[in-house]
Amino acid sequence: MKNLSQDALEELLLSDLARVESMLTDSVQGSDDLIDELLSHLSKAGGKRLRPLLTLLCTQLGKPGEAASDDAIAAATVVELTHLATLYHDDVMDSAPQRRGVTAAQLQWGNNRAILAGDVLFARASGLLSGLDPKLIRYHSETFERLCMGQLHETFGPHDADPVEFYIQVLADKTGSLINAAALFGAWIGGASEEEAAAVRDFGERIGVAFQIADDVIDFASSEELTGKSAGTDLVEGVATMPVLLLRERGAAGQLDEHGAQLLRDIDEADLTDPEMLASVVERLKNHEVLGETREKAQEWAEYALSALEPLPDSAVKEALVQFAHMAVDRMA
Repeated sequence: MKNLSQDALEELLLSDLARVESMLTDSVQGSDDLIDELLSHLSKAGGKRLRPLLTLLCTQLGKPGEAASDDAIAAATVVELTHLATLYHDDVMDSAPQRRGVTAAQLQWGNNRAILAGDVLFARASGLLSGLDPKLIRYHSETFERLCMGQLHETFGPHDADPVEFYIQVLADKTGSLINAAALFGAWIGGASEEEAAAVRDFGERIGVAFQIADDVIDFASSEELTGKSAGTDLVEGVATMPVLLLRERGAAGQLDEHGAQLLRDIDEADLTDPEMLASVVERLKNHEVLGETREKAQEWAEYALSALEPLPDSAVKEALVQFAHMAVDRMA
């Protein structure tokens, strides 16, 4: 592997990411003004662009020091468009009032239009994908199925399955699958070895789980100004994230004190559409030790993700992947 400095790698990635941003902007336009405003609503609101960044980074495994090819830019744009499409759909299902610090699309345009906007974005992603290697098209199809299956499983609930294990599988499907695809696409397009491609694929899957568990902490521990979305949305919708699952686990084992037991009763029985009750539950969860336990689980998954990188030789690319993993969970601080 060509010796590449961290500074040189960062300069390359920033240049390539600007090309992705340009293609993304083009991809959410091209209709009439009203529809363009709807389609570009979330992309204009910002976002971390973690998935396209990971695609671009993993191309460097096989072609260190080279600017991303047109195929790599298209693949990076595909994963971000797919991610944006899922956000439109998720916000409808969750009745979320905010996303990325702006009004959620379904509140501004209605559920039907928000759902159709997500469909259009997925169609645009598919159009870009059609010009790429067939194995990417097939893998993207499998990934999109996992995204939908994860969402479906979440709506049905665990039934007889262990709730925490079930939830982690939902996270792997809903979040890890697209991040693993982002990494794998970059490795494939960049000409990485099969071992390297498998390593970053597994890294992406696992860091996606870590990232989402970290989000479960941030949803309760951070302000809406920082997160860009309203705290407690999942509680109102009856979706149990990791802190609530751990609280229930303790309750089933008889390990809750009076305050913890009351908190659990309020989560399950109180009217959480009442802003005061919701704020009370969020505050109590924020200060309960299950939030610290959730932090530990996020860290464990980040370490698990890092273990997938062991086959990679030491390089600026590997170091950047390590930093990517740390960033995923350091946000909880």
